[in-house]
Amino acid sequence: MNPNDNKNRKNGKGGGSWRGVVSLVGWALVLTIVVSYASSVLGSTGRQASSVNIEYSQFVEMVEDGQVEGVKFDDSEPILLITPAEGFAYTAENGTVYTRTKDGYTYEDAMGQEQTAHLELFTVQIQSNDAVIDLLTSNGVEIFDQDYQPPVNPVLALLVSYVLPFVLIFLMFSLVMRWMAKKGGMGGMGGIGGVGKANAKVYMEKSTGVTFRDVAGQDEAKESLTEIIDFLHNPGKYTEIGAKLPKGALLVGPPGTGKTLLAKAVAGEANVPFFSISGSDFVEMFVGMGAARVRDLFKEASKMAPCIVFIDEIDTIGKSRDNRMGGNDEREQTLNQLLAEMDGFDPTKGIILLAATNRPEVLDQALLRPGRFDRRITIDRPNLAGRIATLEVHTRNIKLAEDVDLKKVALATAGCVGADLANLVNEAALRAVRKGRRLVTQEDLLAAFELVIAGTEKKGSVLTEFEKKLVAYHEVGHAMVAYKQKNTEPVQKITIVPHTQGSLGYTLLMPEEDKTELRTRDELMAKIAVSMGGRAAEEVVMNTMTNGASQDIQDATNVARNMVAMFGMSDEFGMMALASRRSQYLDGGYGMDCAQDTAARMDQAVKEILDQCYKQAVEVIRENREDMDKVVAYLLEKETITGAEMVAIIEGRDPELVENPYASTRHVEQGFRPSAPETIEAPAKKVHMISRKIEAPEELPADEPPQNAGAEQVPPEGGAGPASETPPEAEKPDTPPQN
Repeated sequence: MNPNDNKNRKNGKGGGSWRGVVSLVGWALVLTIVVSYASSVLGSTGRQASSVNIEYSQFVEMVEDGQVEGVKFDDSEPILLITPAEGFAYTAENGTVYTRTKDGYTYEDAMGQEQTAHLELFTVQIQSNDAVIDLLTSNGVEIFDQDYQPPVNPVLALLVSYVLPFVLIFLMFSLVMRWMAKKGGMGGMGGIGGVGKANAKVYMEKSTGVTFRDVAGQDEAKESLTEIIDFLHNPGKYTEIGAKLPKGALLVGPPGTGKTLLAKAVAGEANVPFFSISGSDFVEMFVGMGAARVRDLFKEASKMAPCIVFIDEIDTIGKSRDNRMGGNDEREQTLNQLLAEMDGFDPTKGIILLAATNRPEVLDQALLRPGRFDRRITIDRPNLAGRIATLEVHTRNIKLAEDVDLKKVALATAGCVGADLANLVNEAALRAVRKGRRLVTQEDLLAAFELVIAGTEKKGSVLTEFEKKLVAYHEVGHAMVAYKQKNTEPVQKITIVPHTQGSLGYTLLMPEEDKTELRTRDELMAKIAVSMGGRAAEEVVMNTMTNGASQDIQDATNVARNMVAMFGMSDEFGMMALASRRSQYLDGGYGMDCAQDTAARMDQAVKEILDQCYKQAVEVIRENREDMDKVVAYLLEKETITGAEMVAIIEGRDPELVENPYASTRHVEQGFRPSAPETIEAPAKKVHMISRKIEAPEELPADEPPQNAGAEQVPPEGGAGPASETPPEAEKPDTPPQN
C-alpha cells in the first residue's frame, strides 16, 4: 500500500471537516446578526407603538394647568418622560380619547365598551435642566429621581449582545447537524440534513431476525446465496484453487416472490454487517447528491468489510443509458458512479453487492456484465413442492385443524407467489376468529383462497329471478364445457352469489396435479372454449347476450393472441414470432415486431381461433341442454354447489348423498399418464424370465447365402430362436415340474 494514501485520506478528511466547521461558523454568524437586528427593530417598534411624543409648548401648558403629576429626566436621550395627573384626557390622531386613571389609561372602542391601554408621554427637552427644574418647581410638579446605573463595560456588552448568541446558535447547529446526519446518513457531519450521506440501514450479524429457515420454495436461489455466504466465512478454500469472490448477485423475479426476504435471510445467515438501501434513496432534487451517496455507501462498506450491500429496486437508478437521457442527467451520474465503484472493488476485502429488481429488461448492459453482477439469480413463482413448503412456513405459528390438507391448498393456488400465500393464511386465520373457532380448518383456507380471487360476498345485493337464471346458466355453461372436454381442469365450485370484485358469480376450476408453464395447443384451445362457455349458454338457452362475459372474452382473446403472436400455433403464420416480451415479470405484456398489415392478418387469425372455440362450446351446450337444466335448477335452489354435486346430477344420483362434495370431476381414463405412474402395470406381469443361456447365431460368410431362406429357422440344440419366439420351457409357466 502506498504510504501517501493514508496521508491523502487524512488530508481529505481534515479538509472536509474544516469546510464543515467554516460552514457552521458562517451560518451561526449570519443568524446572530439577523437575530440582534431583529430584536433591536422589534424593541424600537414596540416602544414607538406605546409612546406618544407631544410638543414642548404643550408640555409647558400642561405643567401650568396642573395636569402633570411628575417628570423624569432620561439620561440616555434628551427627553422628558411625563406622568400626567388623574383625569387628564389625551386625544389621538384617530380621534380616540385616552383618559388617565390611577392604574393607566382607559378608552372606549367602536362597540362603546371601555378598554385599558398603556401609553407613555414624552417630549424633547429644549431648555436646559435648570430652566426645566425651575418650571416644574414653581408649579409644584414632582421630579422623579433616576435610578443609578453604573456604566456597562463595552467588552461585556459585546459579549452579551453578539458573542453569547453566536456560541449558542453554533452549538445548536452542531447538535442538529449531528442528529440529522445520524438519522439520515451513516455518521459524520455532512451537509445540511445529511445530504450526500447514504441512508442505508446497517444490520449487524443476525439483527434482521430472518434466516433461510424462513424462506421456502426457492431452493436454487438459496443454494447460490449459501455459496456466497460460505465464501465470506471460508475464503481460503476458494482462493486456494484460484477462485475469486463474486462481486455481485442480481435477484430477478416477479413481485412478491421473496427477493427482499432472501436478502434479509442472507443478512441473518452471514454473520457480517449488512447494508440495506433502496434505489430511490439515491434520487435527490440536488444535482450530484445521488453520486455522492453512492460514494459514501461504498466508503462505509469498505470500512466494515467483509460485508454485504443490498440495493432494492435497483432499476430506479440502473436504467439503460440511451439517447433520450441528457448527458448531465442526475440518474445517469448516479449510475456512472455506481459502475465506477463496482469496478473499484478490492476482491480481497469481501464486499458483495446484492440487488433486486422485477424489471431486468430496462437495466443498463454495463451493469449486467460479469465483473459487476457475476450472478443472476431468478426468484420465480414456486412450483407445487415450493408452495407446500411456503405454506408450511407461514402456518408454523398457526393452529391448524386435523382436516387441513396443505397439498390441496397448494394445488388450488397454482401461480401464486409467497406474498399471496402469506396473505391467504392470514385471511384464513382471521376468518376462523370471526367464526368463533380456535383452529383454522380446511374450509377456512379454501374460503380465504376464494376471497383473494373473487372478494367477499355482497350480502345486500338483490337479483331478479331473470338475472339469477341468466347468471346460473352462464356459470353452468363454463362448468359443463370444462366437464365435457378433455385437457381441462376439474370443476371445484359453482356459485351465483355476487362478490365484491364485480362478479355476479363464478366457476372455480382447481387442478389436481402440478403442471409447469408448458401447455399444449389442445389445452390452450380447451381453455378458450371454457371461457366461451358462459356466452354460449346465454345465446343457446336465453337467446341473449350480456356484458357479464366481458372478462371471459378478454381472457380468451389474450390466450388466442399469445398463440398466434408468441407460440407459433396459427395455421397462417406458423412458427413466426410476431411479438416479443416487454415486461416479463410484471404484467407480461409484449410489443409487436411486425408490419401493420401483418398485425391486421394476425387479428384475423386470432378471430378464427376464437370462432372455432366458440363453435365448439356451443355444440357442447346444445348436446347437454337437458343436463344443464337439471344442474341450473339445483343451483338456483342452493346458490352454491360443488363439482361433485354437479357430476351426481348429470349421472342421475342424488346430490344430497354425495359423501365427498369436493371429489374430483375429472374423467378417469385407462392408460399411461406421466403424472400417475401407478396406472402402469409392472413389467413382471408380462415378461417371463428364463435362466437358460442364449447363444448368438453363427455368422455366415458374406458371399454365402443363408440356408433355407424364407423358411422357418429351427434353433440348434442348446441354442435359442428369434427373440420374438417363446421358448418351450416358458410356454406353460404355471405347470408344476414333474419328478
